[in-house]
Amino acid sequence: MGPHPLRRVVDHPQQGEEGEAAVGEGHRAVGLAAGEQLVEDLLEGFALGADVTPAWLALDRLALLGEDEHVVAMGDDVGDPGLDQLAQLGYGRRLGGDDLAGAREQWLEQLVADRDQQIVLALDVVVEAAGGEAGRLGQLAHRGAVVAALGEELGGGGDDLAAAGLVAGAQGGAGRGRRKRHSGKGSPKTERCLELRTEIRYPAGMDFELGDEHRLIQRTVRDFATQEVAPVAEELDREKRFPYEIVRKLADLGLMGIPFPQEYGGGGGDSLAYALAVEELTRVDSSVAITLCAHTSLGTQPIYLFGDEAQKQEWLPRLASGEILGAFGLTEPEAGSDAGNVRTKARLDGGEWVIDGAKQFITNAGTEISGVVSITARTGDGEISNLIVANGTPGYEQGEPYRKMGWNASDTRPLTFTECRVPEENLLGPRGMGFRQFLQVLDIGRIGVAAMGVGLAQGALDEALAYAKERQAFGQSISRFQTIQAKLADMATEIEATRLLVYKSARMKDRGENFSLTAAQAKLKSGRLAVRCCEEAVQIHGGYGYIEEYPVCRFYRDAKILTIGEGTDEVQQMVIARALGA
Repeated sequence: MGPHPLRRVVDHPQQGEEGEAAVGEGHRAVGLAAGEQLVEDLLEGFALGADVTPAWLALDRLALLGEDEHVVAMGDDVGDPGLDQLAQLGYGRRLGGDDLAGAREQWLEQLVADRDQQIVLALDVVVEAAGGEAGRLGQLAHRGAVVAALGEELGGGGDDLAAAGLVAGAQGGAGRGRRKRHSGKGSPKTERCLELRTEIRYPAGMDFELGDEHRLIQRTVRDFATQEVAPVAEELDREKRFPYEIVRKLADLGLMGIPFPQEYGGGGGDSLAYALAVEELTRVDSSVAITLCAHTSLGTQPIYLFGDEAQKQEWLPRLASGEILGAFGLTEPEAGSDAGNVRTKARLDGGEWVIDGAKQFITNAGTEISGVVSITARTGDGEISNLIVANGTPGYEQGEPYRKMGWNASDTRPLTFTECRVPEENLLGPRGMGFRQFLQVLDIGRIGVAAMGVGLAQGALDEALAYAKERQAFGQSISRFQTIQAKLADMATEIEATRLLVYKSARMKDRGENFSLTAAQAKLKSGRLAVRCCEEAVQIHGGYGYIEEYPVCRFYRDAKILTIGEGTDEVQQMVIARALGA
């Protein structure tokens, strides 16, 4: 099949162009005026992910617009596209009548051949693509036009129906008010549209720039880290002192519950905003960053994801506001990488769960503001469940803090449960679903830890570059020597590539896509990169890099745990290999 005849190729505007409307998060709708005698309103199927097929699947649903329960009519006299327009949408009339299957096959073959995610469909109808997080219905889109919206819930990964819905509608006077509604198949107007059709090359989410809101939180946290954390970071690390005052200020800024809904006291942000905050904090100090990271991803997330409404109302407002800290008790002496080998047990007795067992390497459980821990326990043969245990519950004890290589200002300690009784309603989610639940929690947590790796690597580069420009040797700044330049160049290049991988995993989660593989890749890459960059930063500092007064010494000690915690590098490799089908 030869190339489609096109009068013009129009690059889709990134933002702010006439005719473009934002629809939900992570996508843009298309309504592009292409110029005189060109199609005034363009119909575009939007494919999320690597496959354009979902867009066609969504197009097939257009015939149901008139009867689907999710159709919402906005304004007056919204028309039903109907089957006749569906045929035209498929471009079937010009490629063999109403043989939509044959037309679709040829069309997709051409798209694959072009290695482009472009869909060329031109009609005098306003159609905009809607997408969003898992479970969210397609948002209404409008460009001054009255539209009907069909929303379809997302189901999962990139191989599923990734297009959350198509928005289609038409009425007289829509858009700029200079045309009449398409009147039916075979009309002169339609034929003229097809003849003058315009190709749109949609960026398919390949936007590497942060939006205004994300840049704002990035600047806010960067300023906070520079002004509030950096001056005391070395002292906190040396004294192994928990940063209560900094945590309080983070809470005052609304940063202790960034990705949780405002109705529960959270910031109403997304995973990318959260990753940006973690990255900027780690750029200055890892202890503060892991305190926020563990509290958010591990302490608060399980209750938000799996808790019933009563549990959410009881705990989330206090957690998301930073009034109390949350912890997650998974690791045990016999259950590290083999996380399913849980030995802690819980049995029902008189309407209460009686818990016996031990946890280790738990973050945020033993501070003065620690409030709750969610733990895994065996509740039956071959059955793991999650339970909520409040601090202060009889039988629940926090051990002494560990003496650690790094993260010295964060709280890490063992926990013991001896005849610890909690109400039966403290079961978190369905009984026996604990294994699946903590795997999901770990997937999400890897985005935060990966952001820590990028932030720590960037902080090491910042310190190394500043020192190299200041340090004089052989009559010039050592930054002028090619050996030093090569180190700095490699660090900067690897950091930027890894940062994009981390951001991608966050965006995939926010779009409701399967992000497990990408998060594991990001975590694996960023942890190793942090170790390497900190080592190179120490090397560039020479003997001074071995002295505690220089931040790179602390950075070097903090880096190694990023290849161990939240799943070792070897576990990440297993996760990645399995996702690849190995």
